[in-house]
Amino acid sequence: QVQLVESGGGLVQAGGSLRLSCAASGRTFSVYAMGWFRQAPGKEREFVAAIRWSGGRTTYADSVKGRFTISRDMSKNSVYLQMNSLKPEDTAVYYCAAERTIAVVTTASNYDYWGQGTRVTVSE
Repeated sequence: QVQLVESGGGLVQAGGSLRLSCAASGRTFSVYAMGWFRQAPGKEREFVAAIRWSGGRTTYADSVKGRFTISRDMSKNSVYLQMNSLKPEDTAVYYCAAERTIAVVTTASNYDYWGQGTRVTVSE
């Protein structure tokens, strides 16, 4: 089992920045990739970014490329999402997830463990 706890959400004005953190505990050595997803009210959960735990290769959704950066600190078993130039359409609950096996990192159903989510609200 892997437990994930997100933090860092909040209210920010458009153009501002936030940094989300996800602390993992448990059998973290079994993780292939960590990802961030988000779900806005009335919408389906969507992929934001992912990072392979070993090697650090990253993948981003087109909507956040150039604005968001995912990173990891293996010594702290943590993953981060630096969000810059935030837009109102970035408003959502952001979830951290862990994938155990090698699979498509953009597909939510491939992830085995999920955090409880942290809310990000971007005002006009």
